[in-house]
Amino acid sequence: MFAAPPVIETQAFARVPDSLRQHRDPRHQSGVPRDCFIEGPSFDRDGNLYTTNIPYGQIFKIAPNGEFNLLTTYDGEPNGLKIHRDGRLFIADHSRGLMVIDPALGRAEVFFDRPHRERFKGLNDLHFAKNGDLYFTDQGESGLQDPTGRLWRLRANGRLDLLLDNIPSPNGLVLTPDESILYLAVTRGNAVWRVPLHPDGSIGRVGIFIQLSGGMGPDGMAMDSEGNLAVCHVGMGSVWIFSRLGRPLYELPSCAGHATTNAAFGGPDGKTLYITESETGTVLTARVPTAGLPLFSHQ
Repeated sequence: MFAAPPVIETQAFARVPDSLRQHRDPRHQSGVPRDCFIEGPSFDRDGNLYTTNIPYGQIFKIAPNGEFNLLTTYDGEPNGLKIHRDGRLFIADHSRGLMVIDPALGRAEVFFDRPHRERFKGLNDLHFAKNGDLYFTDQGESGLQDPTGRLWRLRANGRLDLLLDNIPSPNGLVLTPDESILYLAVTRGNAVWRVPLHPDGSIGRVGIFIQLSGGMGPDGMAMDSEGNLAVCHVGMGSVWIFSRLGRPLYELPSCAGHATTNAAFGGPDGKTLYITESETGTVLTARVPTAGLPLFSHQ
């Protein structure tokens, strides 16, 4: 439908050091033994980058110079990570539900794990609205064979809303700058859905905003203040930058492996995209010339 967009090269910013990798008796992630598998990049106000290490229940803190430090380890499978305005880390954990960590204490605690007295299917990613509402995806093992993945909203007042329950593998999600639209990565459908949000809390007619091909499908996403959308195409080994109209602007191919899973805008001017390449445990960077100010992960 569109011509291939210009390519922006990526480069390695930081790599999980051997001292933090599990070389003996590695655990499996997606059926493959991994010595690490990082996702969920989010920046704090001091420029530190936090990531999860899914198969080992670990949270890493990466300093601005690229130095990795282990913040905490707990019994779980942490996937998405976002930072609340008060500095707490909120985790979408596949096996434990919503977790919360006070970075000063480094202790993980369950925040919410039983909607309507049942367990989640398996949480994947999350995103805070400006008013403190938390949107998160409940992926489990859903796909085209079982399109029952869910999109939830946990309001700041504690009310839980089920917004969608028919999604074939809901993954990353992000709000537009005016928060009138939520974009939802649907991995097994290889698409990004457009979910209109009404002022009364209801949703409008959901449609496909971007249809991809190849790879496994979209994973995490990030958005800048101008509405440019970064889509991590896991399995393709690229991140695509789309305009607010859905026009492809750039392709950012990975200089490492093909598991380009999540991304976050950062750097002094917010125009650098930080990308987790999960297979090799590497954080990549690329300068995005069209990027406006970042919509930071903390609210």
